[in-house]
Amino acid sequence: MCISHRTSEIIAAKVPAMFEPSSPDAVVYRHHHVVLPQEIDELGHASNVMFVRWVQDAAKAASADRGWDRGAYLKLGSVFVVRRHEVDYLLPAMEGDELELHTWIEAWTAATSVRTTRIVRARDQRDVGRASTTWALVAADTGRPTRIPVEMKSAFGKEGG
Repeated sequence: MCISHRTSEIIAAKVPAMFEPSSPDAVVYRHHHVVLPQEIDELGHASNVMFVRWVQDAAKAASADRGWDRGAYLKLGSVFVVRRHEVDYLLPAMEGDELELHTWIEAWTAATSVRTTRIVRARDQRDVGRASTTWALVAADTGRPTRIPVEMKSAFGKEGG
């Protein structure tokens, strides 16, 4: 099914304009991306698959920015894996669009975090997408869930944000 640009604008108009962290202590990371020609699908805009890739890339960059890069996870012996992606596609992203992905941890449990991402088109500050991803920390050797260390949670801000 194809959604026209006009239909996308109507859908976006019905979604609240602000999509911000619930905690004032949340650490918001901003990741930049320019939509590349190879990310365009047969409908002439960025593929939905690309939105998921951008969300994952922003999450990895945000983690590394807080001191939790690949090496830190290997040292810990655990890695985060995606348990769930929920993506709202609000407007098409076109080739050459400069995007800002604003991402933060919204919630923690013993072994999971929920990372929220807002995908904003830089030229007009309109949201083109929003995502919520549940990440599970698992032991690298067994794949079994493992408790998220306090020092990891604190790296992302008070209250887990």
